[in-house]
Amino acid sequence: VKCVLVASPGFLKDEFFEYLFQVAARDSDKHRAVLDNKSKFMLVHSASGHKGALKEVLKDPAIKRQIINTKSSAEISALDDFYGMLKTNPQRAFYGVNHVERAVEACAVETLLICDSLFRSNDLAERRRYVQIVDSVKENMGNVRIFSSMHISGEDLKNLSGIAAILRFPLPELEEGDLGIGVDEDGEMEFA
Repeated sequence: VKCVLVASPGFLKDEFFEYLFQVAARDSDKHRAVLDNKSKFMLVHSASGHKGALKEVLKDPAIKRQIINTKSSAEISALDDFYGMLKTNPQRAFYGVNHVERAVEACAVETLLICDSLFRSNDLAERRRYVQIVDSVKENMGNVRIFSSMHISGEDLKNLSGIAAILRFPLPELEEGDLGIGVDEDGEMEFA
């Protein structure tokens, strides 16, 4: 454990911190790890007690400096890079398994963002598909970031289908029509 953030509005975080260490001190044999890592706890203010407030907390520069070497920091940074690319150069940022798979086939993926929950699918063929995508990106010297579905950034990625990619070069041919998706005369989507 590199860092433990305890965030809340008001003084709830302080009260929880005191309570946690009182309980740990009472039964120090059972909670030795908590006591040994007291210096790793950071008490920070958040706007609310909802999960969404974590985004605000994690974007705070003071917090970023403290968690700079953690996996969650790398996940947040990679997702921010993806959103930045999606805004500035959308032909180099794609999400959805079909788009990403086509980009992998073109050896265009610089950074793959994938949610760990995709590897826990009940469908064996689907799990193999995602493993093959990851292996192909690694073989082509791309970066792979596996996001925890338990982290706020992993939840954001999951909302984008669970898989996304930043490309080395634009692939304008990766448009929806090229993936067998079309629009009929009523404006409804149809799949080939």
